[in-house]
Amino acid sequence: MKGSEVRKESRFNDEMVPHMDLMYNYALHLTGDQEEADDLLQDTFLKAYRFFDKFEEGTNAKAWLYRIMRNTFINEYRRVKRLPNHVEYDEQITPYQSLPQDPRQSTDLRERIDAETFEDEVAVALAALPEKFKSVIVLRDVEDLPYEEIAEALDIPIGTVRSRLHRARAILFDQLKEYARARGYATGERFMPAEYAFAS
Repeated sequence: MKGSEVRKESRFNDEMVPHMDLMYNYALHLTGDQEEADDLLQDTFLKAYRFFDKFEEGTNAKAWLYRIMRNTFINEYRRVKRLPNHVEYDEQITPYQSLPQDPRQSTDLRERIDAETFEDEVAVALAALPEKFKSVIVLRDVEDLPYEEIAEALDIPIGTVRSRLHRARAILFDQLKEYARARGYATGERFMPAEYAFAS
């Protein structure tokens, strides 16, 4: 292996590989399938390594990887979407595989049942979001990225990040409001139980 390739591999391992777990979580949110997430993660890192010379040292590696993964996912879906009998992109509903905390760790059976049931409702609602809304809410409310990094990762203005996040939260609120009422929560026009509310 040539010296330049050794240096490239060393830099790549230092700057990109530490973000692999975060990228896998994002892949799960996008695909809703563990095998597809594995493939998407592998494709993302292969592309990142291939075009690593285009990455400017000292800039935001995480945002760069998020952008590669999202573009890879969208482009692959567009290729598949041209095949017959596939749902439209914004109508695609996939199972939600990974939430920020695992409620099953609770030792109280009733708490576990409640948490798992609510998790299912949130999972369906999140999975049903169009990608442009889902990416923003996942990166902000699940991965806890600042607005600036989300804007960089998705290549959109911060104002667009904020408007899409507001819209995504409004959609989720509308979808989960009746479910919350049915479980006895006193919902108002802009209320969600504190333990399930998304941080602003």
